Amino acid sequence: MKRLIGIVLLLCLLCGCSRHEENMDRAMALRSKLQQCEVAFSAELTADYGNKQHTFTLDCQADVKGNLKFTVAAPEKIAGITGSISQNSGKLTFDDKILAFDILADGLVSPVSGPWVLMETLRGGYLTSCSQDGEYLRVAIDDSYAENALHLEVWLDSEDTPQGCEIYWQGRRLLSMNIKNFRYL
Repeated sequence: MKRLIGIVLLLCLLCGCSRHEENMDRAMALRSKLQQCEVAFSAELTADYGNKQHTFTLDCQADVKGNLKFTVAAPEKIAGITGSISQNSGKLTFDDKILAFDILADGLVSPVSGPWVLMETLRGGYLTSCSQDGEYLRVAIDDSYAENALHLEVWLDSEDTPQGCEIYWQGRRLLSMNIKNFRYL
């Protein structure tokens, strides 16, 4: 009887390892595809400052070189503001509208840079774990190996398309994103 229990436990362990490897393979396949393809998507972001939150929507397009362009789609009072973000620079363009958000994580991230952080981290961040979360694959990934790294939780659907993301710094959630209409260009 002990031998039978031991065999059953070993099979359960091996099945769990196989599932873990399959999940990691899915995440790595997404990384590889993102390194080769431009993408476009909409991101509804919520920036959490602890005592207040700001929610807005960006229409984004990211290229394989790490550049991201966005247009604010909502709320209406700031719609139309455009911007671009790359590894070394960022730029906002607006007429009579002002886009003013406080910087988060001791200057590491601004709310409008959330989609850029997502794309850069998916393309080259430190993948820490993958697991099933209901119908989604939850990918945990850090933007760097640094001690003050941003930590991302990304949810992928069955087609391995990003559906949501949360960005954390030192255990505190800074940004939440609902991702819609993610497509390869």
